[in-house]
Amino acid sequence: MRGKDMTAIPMYVFTGFLESGKTRFIQQTLEDARFNSGERTLLLVLEEGEEEYDLSTYPSKNVYIETLDYDELSPEKLTALAKKHRAERVVAELNGMHLAADFYLKTPDAWQIAQEVMFADASTFMSYNANMRQLVVDKLAGAELVVFNRMKPGEDVMPYHKIARAVNRRIDIIYEFTDGTTQYDEIEDPLPFDLNAPVVEIEDEDYALFYRDITEEPKKYAGKTVRFKGQVARLRKEKEGMFAPGRFVMTCCEADITFMGIPCKFAGASALAVKSWVTVTATVEVKFHSLYKGVGPILTAKSVEPAEPAAQQVATF
Repeated sequence: MRGKDMTAIPMYVFTGFLESGKTRFIQQTLEDARFNSGERTLLLVLEEGEEEYDLSTYPSKNVYIETLDYDELSPEKLTALAKKHRAERVVAELNGMHLAADFYLKTPDAWQIAQEVMFADASTFMSYNANMRQLVVDKLAGAELVVFNRMKPGEDVMPYHKIARAVNRRIDIIYEFTDGTTQYDEIEDPLPFDLNAPVVEIEDEDYALFYRDITEEPKKYAGKTVRFKGQVARLRKEKEGMFAPGRFVMTCCEADITFMGIPCKFAGASALAVKSWVTVTATVEVKFHSLYKGVGPILTAKSVEPAEPAAQQVATF
């Protein structure tokens, strides 16, 4: 996570595939005096579509466009551009065929993400999701808001809701219809387990959701007792009496399968066979751990019992 810096430059990032409405939205936003009230703005364009920016309509002559290819990006290059234009903030339109990380890894440390918004053309989104799932997940995972536009009046929003919230439970969703109406997503997504139960029981099919929720919002699990099935993993550079029960999780495709485990204190940890299946009952506390590079959930086992493998050995959302 980027640390706070007195010289920090806020960065507003817009993602989505070609012709998804990014340029139009940025143009309209910069025309709005409530957003564009005089701050010197570096507008980075990493994807050129049919629409172009019209600087003459902006309330202040304070927006400076730079069009770049991804192979031109570097912290030094971007720092130089910010200095050239004496930028007070950055607005970036990313290329949908690249991962967001392809951009973020090349930005200066002083550039702080203020907001990330994804735009999606509903008429092509399902095709992208079926054929370029990794790119779709990448954009949804980092966005605070996704806007599904060009939806047909009366079209069912639930398929879009399910895809977005399966990747990012905290993402806000807006649907824009071709008749000019707009709908805010107010569909609730209750967790499939009871956080108020004496023991929070996690079914095998819910592990991926549980792991994401407990690592994103660990404080709401503090002091609770959880029970789940997982495989035994060792922690690097960890003292005796610790292991990391967890599951292999697939977010979008086989290429991104990753083991997701939670550090757990257990006196008999050294006797557990790596990759063996166990049922763990443990209390949760929130503490610093190097695995998280910050604070996160730490388990203290009440019991660790041998278990049969989950029917679906790779967990999914």
